[in-house]
Amino acid sequence: MITQKALPRRTFLRGMGSAAIALPFLDAMSPAMAATTKSPVRMAFFYVPNGMIMDGWNPSYEGKFQELPRALKPLEPFKEDILQLGNLTHNTGRALLDGAGDHGRCSGSYLTGVQVKKSLVDIKASVSFDQLVANEIGKQTRFPSLELGMEDARQAGDCDSGYACAYTNNLAWRSETQPVPPILDPRALFERLFGKGLPMTPEERLRQSKYRRSILDFVTDDTHKLESTLGPTDKRKLDEYLSSIREVERQIDRAEKDNAQIDPHMDKPYGIPADFAEHFRMMSNMMAIAFQADQTRIVTFLMTHEGSSRPYRELGIPDGHHPLTHHRNQPDLMEKVRQINTYHVQQFASFVEKMKSTKEGDGTLLDNCMLVYGAGLSDPNTHLHEDLPTILVGKGGGYFKTGRRVIARRETPMCNLFLTMMDRMGVPTENFGDSTGKLEGLDLA
Repeated sequence: MITQKALPRRTFLRGMGSAAIALPFLDAMSPAMAATTKSPVRMAFFYVPNGMIMDGWNPSYEGKFQELPRALKPLEPFKEDILQLGNLTHNTGRALLDGAGDHGRCSGSYLTGVQVKKSLVDIKASVSFDQLVANEIGKQTRFPSLELGMEDARQAGDCDSGYACAYTNNLAWRSETQPVPPILDPRALFERLFGKGLPMTPEERLRQSKYRRSILDFVTDDTHKLESTLGPTDKRKLDEYLSSIREVERQIDRAEKDNAQIDPHMDKPYGIPADFAEHFRMMSNMMAIAFQADQTRIVTFLMTHEGSSRPYRELGIPDGHHPLTHHRNQPDLMEKVRQINTYHVQQFASFVEKMKSTKEGDGTLLDNCMLVYGAGLSDPNTHLHEDLPTILVGKGGGYFKTGRRVIARRETPMCNLFLTMMDRMGVPTENFGDSTGKLEGLDLA
């Protein structure tokens, strides 16, 4: 209910049908939040496949950032918000057992910290770190966690068996044998965040296409009632927030129209655009909205699945990504991989910019986040699992001392970073995966 007193934090704009739009943090909510003055901390994982050309990733120094290396160059405007972490290792990704192949092992162990099972029939990983946190704090938000992606390995022809696809297609695992598949279609994600949470039938899509009504049209009355109780600053925040939702709608509508013109009988999900950057922008914009409205505090984002052979024709690279990474030290092939590495970071940087520009309390939405970007392999040509390319963006609610490169001892488990993040999320744990303790030297102390 919208009242003239303190606005409840869990206020929704509701309308006809099942439309429900959660609100961002507003000043009018401050009295209701007096007991918990700090904004919640969120975490997200952006996973890119096939490793990195490390000479474009690692600076040649430790400590305060100077100029960022080539792959990280798109993040230069935000380098004071970045921790680059060296020498983190997933020993469980190595070929201790044959398992699901090297690419399956590196993605299967990325958030689980365990060696995936050697089997041609069964799959077995472990409960992933993100889901352990979601089990503890997920009841505080509408969605305990969100799992997002941009490509299906089976549809792309990049895996040939169910067990291998299970590892390369998923980061999040609810149990040892139950992965949590990512949402790939922007329309499906939009419906989950703002509608009844179920995919539309062809008939419903046809009606929507005919009338072209925005989700905002259904909550107009509630919006006007709320605006009459808000001050100028909150009105501006609300307008910016609703405008961002409408822009995502427009992007999805354009993608669906373009897909229908290309092939009205296509099998690919209805709202997925062909352009990588456009697809990422849609998904990450909705991710930002979900964080801003506190619909979830935990997200995993598989930018493309592990072992992806996607070409990047927008860069003038028709070759598949995965084959290119087995470059055998050929300069021309290595250069193409460097371009792809930088292109991925460029997309991520657009999301960081959005988070940085979104005000929350006395700071920004980015200040209250821990965004981990990286891969399950370092050098792709030799499939190395040590010194994994890893950055953490955001201060985690004023906890991390950013703007620098921190090099841990060699063979430091990646799971040590996860222990540190679990503690910051309010879920302290003594052990996870192959951890040996929290990662030292990251906090402000």
